[in-house]
Amino acid sequence: MVRVLVVEDSPVVREFLLHILGFDPEIEVVGTAETGEEALEAVERMRPDIITMDVHMPRMNGFETTRRIMETRPTPIVIVSGTVDIAETASVFRAIEVGALAVMPRPSGIGHPEHQRKAAAFAQTIKLMAEVKVVRRWRRPRPEETLPVASVCAEVQPGTAPTETRLIAIGASTGGPPVLRMILSGLPKDFAPPVLIVQHIASGFTQGFAEWLAQSSKLPVQLPVHGQQVVPGGVYVAPDGFHMTVASNGRILLNTSEPENGLRPSVSCLFRSVAKVYGPSAVGVLLTGMGKDGALELKLMKERGAVTIAQDKESSIVHGMPGEAIRLGGVTYILPPHKIPTMLTGLVARACNQPGAEITHA
Repeated sequence: MVRVLVVEDSPVVREFLLHILGFDPEIEVVGTAETGEEALEAVERMRPDIITMDVHMPRMNGFETTRRIMETRPTPIVIVSGTVDIAETASVFRAIEVGALAVMPRPSGIGHPEHQRKAAAFAQTIKLMAEVKVVRRWRRPRPEETLPVASVCAEVQPGTAPTETRLIAIGASTGGPPVLRMILSGLPKDFAPPVLIVQHIASGFTQGFAEWLAQSSKLPVQLPVHGQQVVPGGVYVAPDGFHMTVASNGRILLNTSEPENGLRPSVSCLFRSVAKVYGPSAVGVLLTGMGKDGALELKLMKERGAVTIAQDKESSIVHGMPGEAIRLGGVTYILPPHKIPTMLTGLVARACNQPGAEITHA
């Protein structure tokens, strides 16, 4: 039985969420809270398995409440949002940055034709997220902790740097947003290869996610359109509901073919495309996430000569996707988040041309 604490200041919305969660026999709502202060007290007293968190509350908002909970009694938290406007998404991603696992749109109302399907999906996601262990989160390094390019590159396995790195492909799921933000913020403004990203996130929040990433990136971040030409240093985030691939002429192709691994966009779809088109001139990065999306295709990239990187287990919220890639033998290097931008910069600069020990070799 999954024990849920519902934090929501609106009585109508609170009752609606209780109604939805109450239909699932594997879920027990152990309590509710109308304010952040009540939520902190309820977490200590009820010890829920997971919390659904409102963003806008009087006095202590969802961001501050999430931060306090993750500092005092780490508990899986899912942000439940009723809107996807810019002001709302800014608060949502601040909460994710301090420890919330994911954001979910509030399910459609009872009279909506999609209500039952979305309500069932909502309850299923709550159950899945309740299984995530959040006892320890990786710490954002201070600037002085970031390793210089030469230091990291001295540890790169001889022969792994491609002749020319023409494109970076990154996949992420649960826990991915703050890691992606760290990686992009660590890339220099003259970073040449385009970066293509698939991040599993609830529909409607991708535009806000891209804008949130752009706030700390020296590179331009955008949602591409079908047929758009990639440019040096551009960062492209797969839009809602579209698989993102790349053609041999360097144009991004979007399609609505069947989901892969139950997902669209799929990391597998992107990685397979990049392996075919760019081969040894690409770098693949698979970050924290639930499931196996992208793992087999990261191995395919490696087999085609690409350098492949997986996030390490210690820093991953969920080590499903990178862990599966490691198990399959598809990973060249296993790295914590703060070393990934330095490694990418070193590979692009082709400065990694001397023998040395591996950082962590799969």
